[in-house]
Amino acid sequence: MLPARPRIEGNPTLPNADFFVPDLCRVRAVFLLLLTSELIVLLLSILHARSGLIDWHYFGLVSLFVQWTVLTSAALVCSLRGWLKRFSTAKVVIIITAVVMLDVLTFTLIADRILLVEAQALPAHLIARNLLAALIITLMVLRYFYLQHQWRQQKQAEMQSRMTALQARIHPHFLFNSMNTIASLIASRPTQAEDAVLDLSELFRASLRTQDRLITLGEELTLCQRYLAIEQLRLGERLSVDWDLDGDLASQAIPPLTLQPLVENAIYHGIQPRPEGGEIRIHTYRKRHFVYVEVHNPERPYNADQAGHRGNRVALANIRARLETVFDGEALLKHSVHAGRYTVTLRLPWRTIATDGDNSQ
Repeated sequence: MLPARPRIEGNPTLPNADFFVPDLCRVRAVFLLLLTSELIVLLLSILHARSGLIDWHYFGLVSLFVQWTVLTSAALVCSLRGWLKRFSTAKVVIIITAVVMLDVLTFTLIADRILLVEAQALPAHLIARNLLAALIITLMVLRYFYLQHQWRQQKQAEMQSRMTALQARIHPHFLFNSMNTIASLIASRPTQAEDAVLDLSELFRASLRTQDRLITLGEELTLCQRYLAIEQLRLGERLSVDWDLDGDLASQAIPPLTLQPLVENAIYHGIQPRPEGGEIRIHTYRKRHFVYVEVHNPERPYNADQAGHRGNRVALANIRARLETVFDGEALLKHSVHAGRYTVTLRLPWRTIATDGDNSQ
């Protein structure tokens, strides 16, 4: 029976491929907005200075005003983001521009009441100047968001094609060895041969599921177990596997065929070259808002071929690129060698996936 198709539970921090305005509630986005606005204020202060390099009084007042408007505008756009997704790009630009202009007008009037001692009307040209500056900067920022969105979509399309190629690759030598193993088991151990055929069919089925951008960690680990079951028949006692898994992380979101290539690398670079074999350890745990998956295996022997080592690095580079695309820089993949053990650590932001079968009980 095929597993139920996963659906991502509502989570605003996941990148949305159909909306060009980023999530302005994220700390990174707010920091970049403030940094950019302060650089603009610094430039204006340099141009405004009549004596010295910078007019620090002007810089302080304008910085305070800009920070008020940037933070409140970002908060308003963030709160309206779900509603804005219903509209076309042109309407979204108009709505966001109107919100920012209204916000700038409000704080211009408030700043006039607070900073000016004399009770006099704020000159219209000063209001128009602030609104015009806000209009130009807002349109430039939205244009940047739109171009960034287009670039990200193109990058995602490229990564999807690379992911499809990665998913479609069942190594010929692995298929050849698996079929030979199955053939040798048919007469002596038919039950194990049948299980191996089922495991191999699941691997092929997973390689053809190119439409799924994310699956559950439980599904990916099950696929790894099937892969290792086939390799266990081939390597026998040379291969031992230690599973140290946190059952509460089974619903964690992960791109398909992310762990299986790491386990495959552990077999071909850490176990197979060694006559005595070795142990693979797979460990999952959670720290705060991140989920960690570690794959440990013996270090690659020094007499192993360098081509295989380069293949290992290419696989890691492909997985890093996919994680960058899917999780927008929040995921991390690194490797290290310590005391003769090679470790690949995968860090994923905590994202849960619900399957259609979750409500069947």
